[in-house]
Amino acid sequence: MTDVYEPEAAGLARDKTDTLLERVQREVMVGHLPSCQIALVRDGVVGIAKTFGAPAESRYTIFSATKPIVAMAFWTLLDEGLFRLDDPVSDHIPEFALNGKRDITIEQVMLHTSGFPHAPLGSPLWDTRESRLDAFARWRTNWEPGTRFEYHPTSAHWVLAELIERGSGRDYREYIAAAICEPLGLTRFQLGVPLHDQGDIRQLVVTGEVMTPDEIEAVFGFRELPVSEVTTEALLQYNRADVREVGVPGGGGVSTAVDLAMFYQSLLEGGRGLISPEAMKDFSANVRNTFSDFLGTPANRALGLVVAGDDGKSGMRGMGKTVSSRAFGHNGAGGQIAFGDPATGVSFVYLTDGLDEHVVRSARRTTAIASYAGACAN
Repeated sequence: MTDVYEPEAAGLARDKTDTLLERVQREVMVGHLPSCQIALVRDGVVGIAKTFGAPAESRYTIFSATKPIVAMAFWTLLDEGLFRLDDPVSDHIPEFALNGKRDITIEQVMLHTSGFPHAPLGSPLWDTRESRLDAFARWRTNWEPGTRFEYHPTSAHWVLAELIERGSGRDYREYIAAAICEPLGLTRFQLGVPLHDQGDIRQLVVTGEVMTPDEIEAVFGFRELPVSEVTTEALLQYNRADVREVGVPGGGGVSTAVDLAMFYQSLLEGGRGLISPEAMKDFSANVRNTFSDFLGTPANRALGLVVAGDDGKSGMRGMGKTVSSRAFGHNGAGGQIAFGDPATGVSFVYLTDGLDEHVVRSARRTTAIASYAGACAN
């Protein structure tokens, strides 16, 4: 899609969209990021589609912003009655039952309360279904399922992908394309990108400087951030053609900002007939996980989405400080932003190819940009 800047056509305030664009462009101009792309859509009308530092047709690795699209594919199978949220995963994937995982439920997997956040599965184990199932059998829990929240960057969604395959009888990537992307017209989103189709994907670039322990302590009150699989080295794997081809369900999607913003428009419109209205409301808006993260912020998770909430902590959940309490979204590593707000009909997406090593600057960037975007409909 070519660049678009017609805020009034989408019922957006031009003075506020001007401020948003200035803030977005600044990061590229000062060299904090190589490029970025944004889309701001209201009630189905694209008010902004702009790319800075790259061709307008560029696609970006969206990391965990992939998760809601995978979740929606599973929602369709839940809505058909093929699964129940309180089903043990092992009822459908017997290989998963070993090592004390027999009673972990589908709901716990979707809410990141299932106890295996650090379960290993990388190249080449993720290349085949057989090796993935072998890995499931070896996985162990780190804590008692259902007792706490710890984000599962990729492990939970490998289980969700397998459930999609068991329920649909199709490869999870094919089912997501057929059941979600095609009916919603998402022509630029892909999960599992063939080599011949990767030419428009931006290469990830490391920028900035790692914070010192003193700097971390000054902001957070402790000297080291928790260790997880989301490291710079792990994220840079997504520059590899073979990793892009795999289609990692927890973070391997590639998209334009417009396609992802249009996906959120479909959620704001009740799923456009892909899911019953009752199920859509339950899955996207019903907060089922209020356990706190390591910073003490309640997770506020629905099934595959984070809900902004009315506790004043929407900024901590990646949606800025100006959205309504009903806004929902799911950001991605490296500063990707994606949300929709039922109160205004606005969906917003910000994508970048820069992996800023300065954690606080990256977080402040997200809060600022999301806050400016959320205010554009006011």
